[in-house]
Amino acid sequence: MLIEQTLNTLAELKLAGMKTALERQLEQPKTHQLSFEERLGLLVDCEKTYRQDRKVGRLIKVANLRQQACIEDIDYTAARGIKREEMGSFASCRWVKEAFNLLVTGPTGTGKSWLACALGRQACRMGYSVLYARLSRLLEELRLARLDGSYAKILARLSKIDLLILDDWGLERLTQDQRRDTLEIIEDRHHVKSLLITSQLPTQKWHEMIADPTIADAILDRLLSKSFKLELKGESMRKSQKPIVA
Repeated sequence: MLIEQTLNTLAELKLAGMKTALERQLEQPKTHQLSFEERLGLLVDCEKTYRQDRKVGRLIKVANLRQQACIEDIDYTAARGIKREEMGSFASCRWVKEAFNLLVTGPTGTGKSWLACALGRQACRMGYSVLYARLSRLLEELRLARLDGSYAKILARLSKIDLLILDDWGLERLTQDQRRDTLEIIEDRHHVKSLLITSQLPTQKWHEMIADPTIADAILDRLLSKSFKLELKGESMRKSQKPIVA
């Protein structure tokens, strides 16, 4: 009877990890040989793990990643210019912690979006907030936000995200309003939060894509001053049956 009350109390206190661990201990006679301190330590560890897993799950859900991609599934056999040591460094997410940007460029189909999602998932695992967005759709959302009065609210929300992924940068030239919106996003994150940008265009052509020289200078100065570059090469992986496709 006492153990049932304890289990009910753990449930009421929302200590689901502890409750599950205690139930498992009751089903495993070997754990009864452990000391009270050891059994309590196992319960606390299980609760900590449970909460961490729940947090990561929430972060991944909110990130809205386009693809189910993981760092562990990267294909290093394809000649795309991806180095295992370099990816190991990015997987540590130190660049996110220190508010660096990561600019991933390369031809279509070389895995830019997939890699961005894999790094986004890894950042979630490390406890960072992430949001994936195609640049064109995000800029359209901001355009509509101007009409309904939620523009400032959306910008404030974006500024708080640890890692903002902007996919498909430079597919088309930006309008004047889009240039200003892009500058607002980047200005809010400069030296504070990280950006991961994917683009078919090499960074040398971004100035032309932005079109307005003054705004282009401002955007690129903030993007490039504290950034890593990763240039993918090779043919489109969509021609094969590889698991990494973007």
